[in-house]
Amino acid sequence: MMPLGMAGIGDVNTIKKITGRDDVRQHLAELGFVVGEEVRVVNELGGNLILSVKDSRIALDKTMAMRIMV
Repeated sequence: MMPLGMAGIGDVNTIKKITGRDDVRQHLAELGFVVGEEVRVVNELGGNLILSVKDSRIALDKTMAMRIMV
């Protein structure tokens, strides 16, 4: 397992675990980041990751991405 923030551009990974406080995990779940879901790193812009999850593109900052384990 590694944090999503360490994944390379174009990598497709399956979410294995989400760490952090309950409110943080809930927020990520509402965005579509749930265990078992596939997530792809589309690009990296200024410290933010552009991610593709459930047919949506979402920008997450690196600290949030580090809480998603793949």
